[in-house]
Amino acid sequence: MTLPIARPWLFEQTNQDPQAATGRPLRWGVVSTGNIANSVSQDLALLEDAELYGVSSRTQAAADTFAGALGFAKGYGDDGGVTGYQRLFADPAVDVVYIATPHAQHFQIASAALRAGKHVLCEKALTINAREASELVKLGRENNVFFMEAVWSRFLPSIQRAFEIAASGELGEIQWVSADLGFPAPYDPTARIWALNDGGGALLDITVYPLLWALGTLGFPQSVTAVGSLNEDGVDTQNALTLGYADGAQAQLTSSLMAHGPRTATVAGGLGFLQTVGSVNNPRELLVKVGWDEPRHEHFDVVGIGYTYELREVTRCVQQGLTESPVMPLEDSINVMRLFDGVRSQLGIRYPNDAR
Repeated sequence: MTLPIARPWLFEQTNQDPQAATGRPLRWGVVSTGNIANSVSQDLALLEDAELYGVSSRTQAAADTFAGALGFAKGYGDDGGVTGYQRLFADPAVDVVYIATPHAQHFQIASAALRAGKHVLCEKALTINAREASELVKLGRENNVFFMEAVWSRFLPSIQRAFEIAASGELGEIQWVSADLGFPAPYDPTARIWALNDGGGALLDITVYPLLWALGTLGFPQSVTAVGSLNEDGVDTQNALTLGYADGAQAQLTSSLMAHGPRTATVAGGLGFLQTVGSVNNPRELLVKVGWDEPRHEHFDVVGIGYTYELREVTRCVQQGLTESPVMPLEDSINVMRLFDGVRSQLGIRYPNDAR
């Protein structure tokens, strides 16, 4: 597996209220009426310069119910052989769309949105594989529209601050990182998280969060070793990744759909370490300890559920005419999918999209 030269991910710490307008209002469309679409839409409603314009679903009834509950002006369901999302993208009033469908549908739906000239925020994992991700990035650039993967945790004040501390040298040179995220998900073959056709499994659904801590402090690794367990459907139930770096640094990352874990991240350097308090994907506190000094605690609040920060970044970039975020560049998303492709090869995970 060929990965880029190691470099910590860019952080951009600001004190700006994510609700405050940064430019002209944007009219948003949302694809899907599931739980994540509901949560993100609630936070989207908090932005002064965001208009909840349209939502699409497979049925008109579902679209109308969601639109009425969340305050969207219009709902679009499948009609006469035209999908709801195609109808949404055909509406010239829509400026930007958020795609919240299962992973395996991202490529097809995002392709349609980008071809329609819509700016796109697409839920993680961006696609099923690196080939799909590369094709979408190329399509977005050809159509001169904004495109970003929705890795919401990357924009949270607590995680931005952790990256800043790691980059400052206060902890010395970072030597190792550990992070985990796990919860027991009852098996249901019809549920998205367990469905092979949807890209289900721990890797594409939750490993992005432990991985965020390694990439944000050490950058992309030079080697990745993976072990994991697959169920009889070929879906990974849990995985453990060891990332190696040319300078000797390493990271251990664990993701599980089978067991509760502490959900913590630790970043350790030659002078000290920091550790999260609260869930690894949205910590509300950082414990920082340098040498033998008493630890200090830094506390953080979030606006809304926490999606407001990535939504502000998309809004700001579109308003400024950017086609990608400097904090969440498209090349990083492609490289994450390359890393996941390598992990899947080691674990024996194969999705129907891979045969496309």
